[in-house]
Amino acid sequence: MMNAASATLNCIIITDPTGQDPNGAAAGSMSFDENMFQSTFIFSPADKFAILSGGVDTTSTTGGINDTPRLSAVISSINILKANGTAQAAASVANSYTGQRLVVGGPTIGAALTGTSGNYLIVVANDGTITVTPYSGGTAVLPPGAKGAVMHLLHTPGNPQNDNTSAVGQATAIMIGQEIRDGHSATDIMGDVFKKVSIESGEKYGGGAVNIGSGISTADMFTPSELNQTGYPMDQPYVKVDNISGWSVGYPTADSYTTSPIDNNPLQVVYAYDALRSAITVQQTNVTVFSYGSDSPGISATTSQVVSYSVSKHGFDANAIANDINSAISSGLLIGVYPVEPSNINIQTATKQVGVYYTPLTGGRTAPPWNIPISSSLLDTIGNLQTAIGLIIVVLVLFRSTLISSFSRRRKKL
Repeated sequence: MMNAASATLNCIIITDPTGQDPNGAAAGSMSFDENMFQSTFIFSPADKFAILSGGVDTTSTTGGINDTPRLSAVISSINILKANGTAQAAASVANSYTGQRLVVGGPTIGAALTGTSGNYLIVVANDGTITVTPYSGGTAVLPPGAKGAVMHLLHTPGNPQNDNTSAVGQATAIMIGQEIRDGHSATDIMGDVFKKVSIESGEKYGGGAVNIGSGISTADMFTPSELNQTGYPMDQPYVKVDNISGWSVGYPTADSYTTSPIDNNPLQVVYAYDALRSAITVQQTNVTVFSYGSDSPGISATTSQVVSYSVSKHGFDANAIANDINSAISSGLLIGVYPVEPSNINIQTATKQVGVYYTPLTGGRTAPPWNIPISSSLLDTIGNLQTAIGLIIVVLVLFRSTLISSFSRRRKKL
């Protein structure tokens, strides 16, 4: 049975309402609650919108929590957006359901938030004027064509920190407005939002974020690996990285490393909020890697390292990426899959994304068979000959003294 999940931080930031900046719109969600990002976040890379849901209906006659209204609200919101409806109309659906909250937005449709207290509308005018408006109920609307954000922040029951989310929310909203005014991208600002909120309010478990315009997501980087667990603490170290070779290692294993085993370079500690920022930001020096076809342990993380290194050296070249992956397979760095062809590499240079399609090995093998230009029957023959020669050598060793004595007697007779 999966417990209900409710994000207490929901945020959509739009810094480029034209949709031309690949980092101009982002959405993020985290909480002190369990099951983050597994039931509260809808993301459509094709239609370029995100829906973050929250709230609970506690009016059930059995005294429990009824999640049906939330699911109904989300489905209604999706249908409105798919029919080219406005973000305001899609978010306003929450008004028809008890205790529900919807945060909706995209690069060109603007953003809107409907729900209870803890809501903020941030608008940055063309002259740099920043307006932050708290909302308690109703619908906060960032209209299409405007720069700004909508954000929700509340305190999760059980969070051991004092409930300071009102002050943290106000300060975070002002920070968002200032960074939009100063020219920061939406994905960069989202990293700062996760940093500030996780450290100062304790609403810190991922969750994750998406780059709405470019279709990039943190996916399961920070989500709990098991049901009814909290996600990764966004204010903690996440990985250590060798900035020269690209080699990296995640925590807690990273505690055992101070230098890279590849080139002995010192390792840089990357906190979760910065790892989130990097994962959703399109830039020349990074690449988002997706692995398909194999669920073997380590495939995804190792492939990401190999491809990132290959791109840094050779650019987005399918042949070079395939060669580097196959070298990793030959050396045993990648196991359980066959070598890949350039046709198995799908590259989206505009968004700096690479997809690698593997064919898993069968029969429980961890390494592919050798590609030797010799027939199996010939190998069998050679094997049989080796066996026969081995037996002859054993016989000669066992009867060595007898054979030598016999040979000596024959020579004397001659």
